[in-house]
Amino acid sequence: MSDKNKILKFLIQVIGWGLVFGFPLFFTWKEGNPMTWVKFLGYVGVPIAFITVFYANYFIFIDRLLFRKRLLVFIIVNLFLFVLLSLCLHGWQEYYFIHFVNEGPRHSRPFPPRSVFIIRDGVMMALVSALSVAIRMTENWYILEQEKKELENARSEAELQNLKSQLNPHFLFNTLNNIYSLIAIDPDRAQFAVHDLSRLLRHVLYEDNQKFVSLDHELNFMKSYIELMSLRLSGNVELKVDLPDDGKGVLVAPLLFITLIENAFKHGVSPTEPSFIHIRFSWLENSGICCYIENSYFPKKETDRSGSGIGLENLKKRLDLLYPGKYDLRTEREGNKFVAQLKIGS
Repeated sequence: MSDKNKILKFLIQVIGWGLVFGFPLFFTWKEGNPMTWVKFLGYVGVPIAFITVFYANYFIFIDRLLFRKRLLVFIIVNLFLFVLLSLCLHGWQEYYFIHFVNEGPRHSRPFPPRSVFIIRDGVMMALVSALSVAIRMTENWYILEQEKKELENARSEAELQNLKSQLNPHFLFNTLNNIYSLIAIDPDRAQFAVHDLSRLLRHVLYEDNQKFVSLDHELNFMKSYIELMSLRLSGNVELKVDLPDDGKGVLVAPLLFITLIENAFKHGVSPTEPSFIHIRFSWLENSGICCYIENSYFPKKETDRSGSGIGLENLKKRLDLLYPGKYDLRTEREGNKFVAQLKIGS
């Protein structure tokens, strides 16, 4: 519980008990009766008994008995406390009634039987005890919910870190495969590719501990990655890229869209047949971020399992954790064309 909540809780209790003590004293003062120490003690006896019942339950009986499922013992202890306090109150009130109220023939009348006081005070103390139990159990429920939420957040953070740790080797594996293929075709361009890869790795290391990064930063990463991957594309591949120049100060989780782009380059390029990759990215204030990619589709052979299935599965899990109920991911194969669209609400 935060310090602010503790202070608020303390103030509520002070005000509540102040009212319990203050009402009898206020009406005595309003009637114009002089207040003496004897009268004061006569008035505050009942509130003191209520406080005793409330805090004995709040700090001792509830924790040691009720929360440990010793309900019968809890009830017996409370009944004993009610009777004990009722007897004390009755003794004091009888003394007060005889010596300070029945003064003279006009006031002479018998004192009510002890059983009346025990029943009356017992019922009132039972209500105070029930109030103490209700407050204590509500606080306990709140604390458990907060702890549950903290554990859930910690679990989500750990899962996100685990997913990112899977993503980075997967990204590196696919990129190295691309450079390896390029070495056999054009060693000079492969050197430039290694340089571009170093820039991308710096970007990945920067984002490693970042839950969200600027959209500008992520767009630059996507542009660098597309440039790197396009180095080994032949003339029979049509590549169209439409990325905005300005991220509008928007924050986004890192390395989400790169998974879809990776997938397009991996499955959308053939060394012998005409191929295409179209990438369109947009951001609108009212509708949020949209990444739309369509590419020709050339399924990998069963023997080629390089990172198979990791990317999209990882992406869905990360989206569930980062944007629950706020994203729309669609992937669809239409003949020899594959379409992927990811929308993230603003």
